[in-house]
Amino acid sequence: MRAVWSGAVGKTFVVRDIQQLMPELAYTTVMTTLARLAQKGLLTAKSVPKQKAHRYEAVGNPAEFLARASRQDVGEIVRRYGDAALAAFAEELDRLSIERRRRLEEFVK
Repeated sequence: MRAVWSGAVGKTFVVRDIQQLMPELAYTTVMTTLARLAQKGLLTAKSVPKQKAHRYEAVGNPAEFLARASRQDVGEIVRRYGDAALAAFAEELDRLSIERRRRLEEFVK
């Protein structure tokens, strides 16, 4: 994803574009990885007409990914540990400096 988000392969790309950046990896390894990233929602995949290939494109940017992944992880922690997890998060929030609280408030707006 670093290569995709950095623009090293352009806005849309095919497996070969990524594989050329990482020649030590087999084409099939890169193909499988890109397919899994698409399944996870980090990439979109569209068939290339008259070919077996797919053209990929990033969904969002690193900050959007981090926000989405964080929400998913927190949701999983709360589902797993319930009120104990929420109490732990509340304790952690109480320990934050005023400056850090302000930064977090801006982050969620």
